[in-house]
Amino acid sequence: MSTPRAFRFGVNMIVAQSRTEWIGKCRRAEELGFDVLGVADHLGMPAPFPAMTIAAEATERPRLTTFVLNAAFYNPVLLAREAAAVDRFTDGRVGLGLGAGYVKEEFEEAGIAFESGGKRVEHVEHTVRTLRRLFADPEYRPQPAQPSGPPLLIAGWGDRLLSVAARHADIVAFTGAGAAADGGPMLLAGAKKLSERVGYVRDALGDRADQVEYNLLLQKVVGREESATLLESYRPAFTEEAAADPHDVPTLLIGSPETAADRLRELRERFGISYFTVLEDSMEAFAPTLALLR
Repeated sequence: MSTPRAFRFGVNMIVAQSRTEWIGKCRRAEELGFDVLGVADHLGMPAPFPAMTIAAEATERPRLTTFVLNAAFYNPVLLAREAAAVDRFTDGRVGLGLGAGYVKEEFEEAGIAFESGGKRVEHVEHTVRTLRRLFADPEYRPQPAQPSGPPLLIAGWGDRLLSVAARHADIVAFTGAGAAADGGPMLLAGAKKLSERVGYVRDALGDRADQVEYNLLLQKVVGREESATLLESYRPAFTEEAAADPHDVPTLLIGSPETAADRLRELRERFGISYFTVLEDSMEAFAPTLALLR
């Protein structure tokens, strides 16, 4: 039996409206022990790359990542320039997370066509191939600090995007939820579906299976006393499987820090997931669990 990967923990941050507040949040995340500070990419929020640069200046240890960029919003060549520059200015602390985008209203607001899922996935792969090609060129400028460029995380749930992730990603991020084809709300899946998705990726990875890290985004972290309220609030966002056994939904972490730590050990053993990301509103609640797993 192979030795399990060491745990890594990220927090996906909503960038504050002031530099001072943003620096304070980043330093607090570092103080709590998070390994990775993620920056979300949605309209109405500050742009990710400037936020990552400030986060790097404010902290010493955590890596910085986009979690995740809506690839459809970016020209791949211009994105390579942005990513390489930020990697250079942060001394190689940057990772690049990519997704296909799913919020139809954001596409409409940006004046960008909300293409079919297949076309959005094709653009993700085109983006990745362009980044890899440029960063592999010793004459490319600006040169990223990391020799092959920032490590690539690709987040997805459906076959097409997970296939792209299996071909190209350093980190496969399982969203734990799927969006409707028309850009509707995400629905949280149960453990059986996650097992099937992980199995799909393992088969697709082939010889790369031992080289790729698995990530899971945890939607909420709460104590046992809050579980009933939490599960009731999430009920409309459950798939049929999740609704049948809500306590086994992998993206909801419920219970004491000790119970939560055991749950993450179980998920690592069961699915090979070693890199967990929480949303900012669960950062403080998750900190005792993080400490137990060090």
